[in-house]
Amino acid sequence: MKKILLILALLITTGIFVQAQAKSVALKVNETKTKPKSGKTGEKIFNAQANKSLELIEQAAQKISIKGVAIVAFIPGEVTDSWTSKMKVVGHLTNNKDNLLGIASTKAAEMADTRMDSGSGIREIYSGELGYKGGLIRKVKSGYILAVFSGGSSEQDMEVAKIGLDWLLKYY
Repeated sequence: MKKILLILALLITTGIFVQAQAKSVALKVNETKTKPKSGKTGEKIFNAQANKSLELIEQAAQKISIKGVAIVAFIPGEVTDSWTSKMKVVGHLTNNKDNLLGIASTKAAEMADTRMDSGSGIREIYSGELGYKGGLIRKVKSGYILAVFSGGSSEQDMEVAKIGLDWLLKYY
């Protein structure tokens, strides 16, 4: 009789323990589902607004009669170990002597490392960078967003990139 009571007590205790563990796991799963990671939220915002941002950069470039390449990107978090980006050719990918996509990319690469607008002079220019102005970067809650144009003067590139960046900033 004592053995039966002992076995019954063990079964009841085990059942209560398993039920408590299941509730704990269910709470953790629900907590994970209801608290999206800020980087993922920032990336969703970027994906929803990037094309419009590029369209606005294109319109601004056309308004001042420059052709080139625009890039917008989102860097999740504080460390650049990935980014999501979009690019648009505005008239020309290259001109007679320059690969405008290459130049725009070096501006973006410099900003991804320095977290400063391209051509800031905050440090020496690394191999693969050109030190050109025309890219803008801003901190947002979930990371960084940047906009770049290459094809006009430095001032023109910054002017049209700012329009795309300002569009994106409205959503962060």
